[in-house]
Amino acid sequence: MSDSNTLDLFATNPAEEPGDALTLAHYAQQAYLEYALSVVKGRALPDVCDGQKPVQRRILYAMERMGLTWSGASGAKPVKGARVVGDVLGRFHPHGDQSVYDALVRMAQDFSQRYPLIDGQGNFGSRDGDGAAAMRYTEARLAPIARLLLDEIDEGTVDLVPNYDGSTQEPRQLPARLPFVLLNGASGIAVGLATEVPSHNLREVAAAAVALLKNDKLTDDELYTLLPGPDFPGGGQLISSAEDIRAAYASGRGSLKLRARWKIEDLARGQWQLVVTELPHGTSSQKVLEEIEELSNPKVKTGKKALSQEQLQLKASVLSVLDGVRDESSKDAPVRLVFEPKSRTVEQQELITTLLAHTSLETSASVNLTMIGADGRPTQKNLRQILSEWLGYRLATVQRRTQHRLTKVLDRIHVLEGRQLVLLNIDEVIRIIRNSDEPKAALIERFKLSDRQAEDILEIRLRQLARLEAIKIEQELTQLREEQAKLEDILGNPGVLKRTVVKEIEADAKAYGDERRTLIQEEKKAVAEIKVVDEPVTVVVSLKGWVRALKGHEIDPAALSFKSGDQLYGTFPCRSVDPLIVFGSNGRVYSVPVSALPGGRGDGQPITTLIELESGTQIAHYYAASASQRLVLAGTGGFGLIAQVGDLVGRQKAGKTFLSLEGEEKPLPPSAVPEGLGQQLACLSLQGRLLTFALDELKHQPKGGRGLTLMDLEPKDALLSVAAYTQLLQVLGSGRGGKPKEELLKGAGLASYAGKRARKGKPVEGMQKVLRVLAA
Repeated sequence: MSDSNTLDLFATNPAEEPGDALTLAHYAQQAYLEYALSVVKGRALPDVCDGQKPVQRRILYAMERMGLTWSGASGAKPVKGARVVGDVLGRFHPHGDQSVYDALVRMAQDFSQRYPLIDGQGNFGSRDGDGAAAMRYTEARLAPIARLLLDEIDEGTVDLVPNYDGSTQEPRQLPARLPFVLLNGASGIAVGLATEVPSHNLREVAAAAVALLKNDKLTDDELYTLLPGPDFPGGGQLISSAEDIRAAYASGRGSLKLRARWKIEDLARGQWQLVVTELPHGTSSQKVLEEIEELSNPKVKTGKKALSQEQLQLKASVLSVLDGVRDESSKDAPVRLVFEPKSRTVEQQELITTLLAHTSLETSASVNLTMIGADGRPTQKNLRQILSEWLGYRLATVQRRTQHRLTKVLDRIHVLEGRQLVLLNIDEVIRIIRNSDEPKAALIERFKLSDRQAEDILEIRLRQLARLEAIKIEQELTQLREEQAKLEDILGNPGVLKRTVVKEIEADAKAYGDERRTLIQEEKKAVAEIKVVDEPVTVVVSLKGWVRALKGHEIDPAALSFKSGDQLYGTFPCRSVDPLIVFGSNGRVYSVPVSALPGGRGDGQPITTLIELESGTQIAHYYAASASQRLVLAGTGGFGLIAQVGDLVGRQKAGKTFLSLEGEEKPLPPSAVPEGLGQQLACLSLQGRLLTFALDELKHQPKGGRGLTLMDLEPKDALLSVAAYTQLLQVLGSGRGGKPKEELLKGAGLASYAGKRARKGKPVEGMQKVLRVLAA
């Protein structure tokens, strides 16, 4: 940036030296970085120590200070959500009230959090996407499990920092007794970072934490056995393999496949119905119903005039097995979706597979274990790192709590020792207090008391001078000294500290743990194949790329009609279950099911609407046949290979790279390999040279590539055509005067062109110009 574009920005004093100036670009960079860090650490990402984002932590702390806790037989009386939001905004979180209320609502939803931290009363929304009632209607208080986050808040366990205006203090973190970042998970998007932590079962997390604390050399297999996978609030089934789950935990990133759970209910007269009782995490009954409606009653896509062949086939496939669906969810059954089959003869597995393949009854959940680490840095962590960092935090928290308690115990012992001394000399103490102008100093001098002890004696009540009080003091001192020894043992012995933490984790797991809800059972992803009637068809392709499929093989090419200026490229007799292969000019191949091609008497459909061509790529050739048909694929550079039609089929409309070409090379029309013995390959060059050799000199390359050298070409020559044949060969070209000419080669005449692969071949006799070689 030039000096004329430099913006002088001084931190405080405008008279600072010019050397302290900042360029506008540097200032913008710093400002954006500060903003990004603020979003990452101040809003979007949870903390590994207590599993909370700042707004969640502030809500919990504010509610605890408001007395909305679990004390008493039934707990505190809930208060309006608006009151909680107002207190959080006024004291700790100066942002929008709706954002705070949304966070409060989510912490009360049992379908969003595995262990809700807030006990909500009123309408807090539903899994179907219904929003919560306004904050003036709902009421909230802390759930009992929230005490695992807040019980030790006043025991010196965490650092308190000033709030946004310095009027009060708030905790930097909460003294979590369990790793809530794993229990309830988290979801958030920051600037350049995102997090997606799934929820887990409390007992399993506690068991894994205890095992890792007892043995820091615990193997990954042992750790993953204790914590086999996420446990979502709505249950469902996790169908990913154990290897996939462990890979996601080991790297901190991955994707897990989820599936609904269902049961078959038998009805009268052999009828039955499919009832879905649990949905995958993130899926609602309403979403599934909308998907069923879209499948059974599809709408024309934007920019299209009619439903696509794929939409029509999918509609027919769904309606052939499904008669109707209804939502019978209620208070007693949070999820109950009833699917009625078309008839009782419909295969149960067929209906199930169709629904799983085409709706959100089977879906995936991403895993991204990004969070604020114990060092304050946002990092993607693996499962072992998360548990290890939390355990380190918990050990430090218990140590701080123990030190805080020990300080109080020592102070109390010190005070009681002073009282004990006073009770032994009570008459003298009373005399000193009555006669002295400075009784505190006199007591300190006479009995060698500390300032703290002397102050306590002067404030002591007369009834505490009774003989019974001396016995109580002695008993309390005994108890306090025993507690002191235990506390000092914890602080002085790491093994005792660990055992203390283990004991507390196990006690909390017993008190708040529950059974796993999500079934972990590996299953293959559901794939529903659209049923296609296997019948003979002829694929018709025009030069301009319009394709159609006509029933039967008795098609007269002369009787076919095309759009003005268009004409026939070729016809391909095949079956309706076969694929149409499209070859791009860059060696990429695309596949379209013949069953997806339009039929009837029209001109067909442009092939470009069925595939996604790369920019700058042209369509070079077409071919339709059964998946087992062998083809010879070659390029003008003289290289080629053998592949089956099935090798060229791909799932993506964007196709796949198959034939490797270099420079200006182009793909040649594919040549079908005929059945029978003595299969040969003929190669014809642009300069009229012909070479034939045994086809078994070529390799079958199912994944494609450049292939082997077919013919040794001169620098200005190129491969023009290839043909696989068994006995007869036909060369098309022109003779003298440019008249079209066909040469049929057989026997000794054909044998004269035979050689080994990669030879030059010899000129075709009687031809001035060659065009193509064909199997006759």
